[in-house]
Amino acid sequence: IAAGVDEVIMLDAQGHVAEASGMNLFAVTNGALKTPPAYAGILRGVTRDAVIELAREATYAVEEIPLNRYDLYTADEMFFTGTAAEIVAVTKLDGRVIGSGKPGPVTKELSKRFRALATRGD
Repeated sequence: IAAGVDEVIMLDAQGHVAEASGMNLFAVTNGALKTPPAYAGILRGVTRDAVIELAREATYAVEEIPLNRYDLYTADEMFFTGTAAEIVAVTKLDGRVIGSGKPGPVTKELSKRFRALATRGD
């Protein structure tokens, strides 16, 4: 907070992006979702798994691959997923604007689909 940030992104021992303090992360590049793989020691979140399934149902490609900071800086969109947060767009990282600096179309669509899933049966 003193540094003017809302969240941190942790790296693994190899310097790859792992996760946020309590959320998983996704980058969107050319309409494809990329997220660190479960085998890399990340917390395998329930919301992460649901978003992967929803994305595939919506015919988005989903890659579980090691990511570095450059992958995030150059992404068209980026978002976090978590049980309490659900899906949160990331528009700035390390002082760099991600994509257009606003929540992107893939993030918005997946947020809408997730909200529909989460409220189904209410």
